Amino acid sequence: MIHDERIQHLNRRELRAGSYVLYWMQQSQRAQFNHALEHAIREANAAERSVVVGFGLMDDYPEANERHYAFMLHGLRDVERNLSRRKIKFVIGRGSPDEVALELAKEAALVVCDRGYLRHQRKWRERVAREASCAVVQVESDVVVPVEVASDKQETAARTLRPKLGRRRDEFLSNLSPTPPAKDSRRLRISGDVDVSDLARLLSRLDLHREVRPVKRLTGGSAEARRRLSAFLRHRLESYDERRNEPSAWHSSFMSPYLHFGQISPVEIALKVRDAKVGDQRDRDSFLEELIVRRELAINFVFHNHDYDSYKSLPEWARKTLDRHRGDPREHVYTRSQLEAARTHDRYWNAAMREMVHTGFMHNYMRMYWGKKILEWCRTPEYAFQTALYLNNKYLLDGRDANSYANVAWCFGQHDRGWTERAVFGKVRYMNDRGLERKFDMDAYIEQVDKLIEEES
Repeated sequence: MIHDERIQHLNRRELRAGSYVLYWMQQSQRAQFNHALEHAIREANAAERSVVVGFGLMDDYPEANERHYAFMLHGLRDVERNLSRRKIKFVIGRGSPDEVALELAKEAALVVCDRGYLRHQRKWRERVAREASCAVVQVESDVVVPVEVASDKQETAARTLRPKLGRRRDEFLSNLSPTPPAKDSRRLRISGDVDVSDLARLLSRLDLHREVRPVKRLTGGSAEARRRLSAFLRHRLESYDERRNEPSAWHSSFMSPYLHFGQISPVEIALKVRDAKVGDQRDRDSFLEELIVRRELAINFVFHNHDYDSYKSLPEWARKTLDRHRGDPREHVYTRSQLEAARTHDRYWNAAMREMVHTGFMHNYMRMYWGKKILEWCRTPEYAFQTALYLNNKYLLDGRDANSYANVAWCFGQHDRGWTERAVFGKVRYMNDRGLERKFDMDAYIEQVDKLIEEES
C-alpha cells in the first residue's frame, strides 16, 4: 500500500504526452519495497506507458570517497539486475543527479522521484521540479512515518517525537506488493554512459578521493542487506535488548549502511522484526526504537534545522555551558591528525577509531564514547564538533546522512538534557573509560577489533 501522505506534487504541471514515465532514483537505491518505484509503475500502467528508472552518478558527491562509492556501486548492480527481471530499463548517467534527471525528463510524461532530506538533496529535487516540463511527484520511501506527518517542527528529544510516531506507526507499517509493468521498457532507445557490469573498471575510471579504500567486511546491495537482516533475525534479535550495548557481542543488525544508501526499506525491516518469532517483546521493541524513533528523530533534525552540520545547530543551553568551560584545563589535547591515526592514551578509544578507519563501521555504543572524548580532547568545542563530523563522514559507510549529523550533535548536547556540571563538558553528558570497564568486556572488544583489522589486510 502507498499512503497518500507519502506522495507530494512538487510542481503544478500535468501528465503530458511523453515516451515513458521516469522514476528518478537517487535515495531509494533498490528495486524492491520501493514506494516511489511502485508509484511510477502504477502511473505508467494507467497512462499506457512504459517506466524507465534513471540514476545520476556524480564523481564529487559531498564528502564521499572510494569506500563509499564501492559500496554504492555494488548496490546499483543489484538494482540493474532486479529491474531487468521486472522488465524495466535502468539508465545511469554520469553527472550531477539533477542534470541527469532533467535530461531524462525531456522525453518523460511524468517524473517520479524519491526523497532526500539533506540540503543538497532537497535542492536537486527543487531544481528538477522547477525546470522539468512535466509534472514531478515525490514519493517518500525511506522512513516509516513521513517526516511532515510525524511532526511540523524540530523535536527536542526522542521523548517528544516518540508519542507522535507511535500514534501513526502501525498505520504506515503496511506491506508493499510489487506491481507488474504493463509494458517492457528494456528495448527503449535510451541509454546512459555508465556500465555497472565491471565494477572494478568503473570504480577506477571515476574521479574520486582514493585515500580511504573499500572494505571487505561490508558489501553493498539489496541482496546482501536482506541476507544480513535474515542472519540478524535468526541469531541476534533474541536478547537484543540486553546485549545490544556490549561492544564485544556484536548484537548489531548492520543495517545502517544499507539504510544510508536506500538499499533496503526501513518499512520492510520493521515488519520483519515486528512479526519475528524469535526473542521477546522487549527485544523487538528495543530494535524498533532504534530503527524508527531514533533514526526518524535524526531525519526530523536535519529536515527542520538548516544548520544541521554546524556547531550552531546545538541547543542554546549546550552552547552556553560549553562556552563557559572553554578555558578549562584539559589533561590531554590531541590534533586532528593524531586522532585520525588513533594515537591517544586511551586504548578503548583507539580501538574504536581503528575499527572505523579499517572496517567502515563502529559499534553504536562506542560511537557515543568516541564523540565524547573528542569533545574532551580538543582545544575548543567548535573544533571538536567539526573534527568528529569530519572523521565520521570520511570513514563510516553510514556517514554523511541524517544519523551522522544528529549523532555527532548528540555528543555535544543535542536531543539530550543538562547533567551534573563538570570541567570542560559543563552540563553536557560525560562518559569515561571507567564506565566502559564497569559495564563491558573491553579487552574482548579490543581483541575483536584487532581480528577484524587482520581480516581486512
